[in-house]
Parts: sequence; structure tokens; C-alpha cells
Amino acid sequence: MILEVEKPLLELERKIRELQEVDRAAGVDLSAEIRLLERKAQELKENIFGNLSAWDRVQLARHVERPATLDYVTHLFTDFVELHGDRFHGDDPAVVGGLARFQGRPCLVLGHQKGKGTRENLARNFGMPNPEGFRKAGRLMRLAARFGRPIFTFVDTPGAYPGIEAEERGQFEAIASNLALMSELPVPILTVVIGEGGSGGALGIALADRVLILENSVYSVISPEGCASILWRDAARAEEAAAALGLTSQTLKRLGLVDEVLPEPLGGAHRDPAGTFRTVQEALSRHLKTLLDVEEHALLDARYSKYRQMAVMGDL
Repeated sequence: MILEVEKPLLELERKIRELQEVDRAAGVDLSAEIRLLERKAQELKENIFGNLSAWDRVQLARHVERPATLDYVTHLFTDFVELHGDRFHGDDPAVVGGLARFQGRPCLVLGHQKGKGTRENLARNFGMPNPEGFRKAGRLMRLAARFGRPIFTFVDTPGAYPGIEAEERGQFEAIASNLALMSELPVPILTVVIGEGGSGGALGIALADRVLILENSVYSVISPEGCASILWRDAARAEEAAAALGLTSQTLKRLGLVDEVLPEPLGGAHRDPAGTFRTVQEALSRHLKTLLDVEEHALLDARYSKYRQMAVMGDL
């Protein structure tokens, strides 16, 4: 996947690789030329990624190489045991979850899971959960609460699946039930928006004590394409809709809809996954430590107040 804004940079990086190959294979000293192009590439990268539009960030949030939930599970957690099924209808591969340890502490981790290629994306429904995905998440969260385990959720979905079968199985009820459930779970809940945070599909696992978002992730009531289709009956105006939706991390932080924006490596999380994992791990560790010191009744009161205050717009 190549973003339009990246094309000049990728072309320059291709030239650098070609010169490096000639330098190695032919024994010609091209180090000065390579250093010059590397400086130009760095300047170009800073210029491109320091001036991203809302639509550019949507594209970065959707980048196929962007780390997904299972990547974070692999690098941030240990002893992960995936659990399946909602005990009503079936299993939903668009939502993954299970028991694990975070820095030695037993916990529950779950999140949306997109595929890395066409076949896996089809198998995981492009990260769009069916009702059984939300019900599986709810079942696992009740299990975590029963044993006093903190809950970590990772958000990355275009939205809940809007198909007829999903509606027949109670899509809206499954999401609403999770919102009610998460509002009263007596354990710390931490959410990270790692890619797309689309509407109820995201909210169904994201009512948390701390909601963190990666710098180039987006979080919105609707996708830009969906918004453009409704407002102007033209999905091609998605770029215009993205600018109007206020879906970028900094806007969300200013509005009080997220608690912290986590910086990404220059160029996006996919350019330095290891650095992104370290950033997310540090933030989760810091926030979890704070939440573990809060008594249960105070935790629930603070969670209630947090979401009640989101509708207060007087100072904005």
C-alpha cells in the first residue's frame, strides 16, 4: 500500500537503495552521494509527515502494514491463551481475545483483528465484528472481572458489520450490552486506538478508564466515506468529510474524547513497529499503575464522571 503523500519519499529511498547496492557490488565509493540523498530523504520525510491532512491520517490508520492487535499481543504480553466463542452463536475472527500477562501481571487482552492480506482479511471480515464478536468480548470481560484481572483492549475497525444477518442476530443490542457492561466492571480498563476507530464497532470494546490513541490513528462516529455518502450522496468526497469530522488524535484530545495521544515514529507505526510497541507498553504500564491504586467504588465513579463530562461543550 503506497500513500499518495509518500510517493516522492519512496522514490528517493529507492534511489538510495540502488546506490547502496552499486556501492557494495561494484566497489565504487558512493558514500558521499548516499549521505546527501539520506539527508534529503530525512528532510522530505519531516516535511511530508509534519504536515498531514486529516485524510492523510485516515490513510495511515488503514495502512496494511500497520501493526494489528495480535502484533501488540505478541510483543507486549506473555503467556497469551486465546479464547473463542460467545456461547450463543459462534466465534468471530474479527475479534480476538484471551488471558495473558502484562509485565508479569495476569490480565485480559482483546481487540479487533484485520488481516494482513486479502485472504486473511476475508476470513476476519476486514476487522468488522458481528454480534458474536461483541458477545465474545463481553463474555471474556466478565471472566476477567470475576478474577480481578485488568482489561486491555485494542481498537482497529472500520465499524461493526452492517449486514442483514448481523442485524438479525442483534448487532445493536450486542454493542449496547457491552457499553452497559463496561460501565460497571470493577477492574481497570485500558483502551488503545491503534488504527481505525469506527463508530459503534469501536465503542463496543472501548468504554474504558483510559483511552489512548496513536498519533496517526482516527476515531469517529462514521467513516469519511459513509459521512460523504450521507451528506452529499458522493463517497468520493471522503477527503472533505474527513476534514470536517474531527477524527484526528489531536482534535480528539482537545475535545476530551481521549486521554493521551501516543507519538508514532516519523512516517507512521508501520515504519518502526518496535518503537511503537515500546511507546504503547510504557503508556499502558504508567496508566495501569495509577488505576491499580484506585479503590473499586472510586474507579467506577471516575469512569461514570468521565463519560458524563464528554457532552459538556461550553469551554470549546
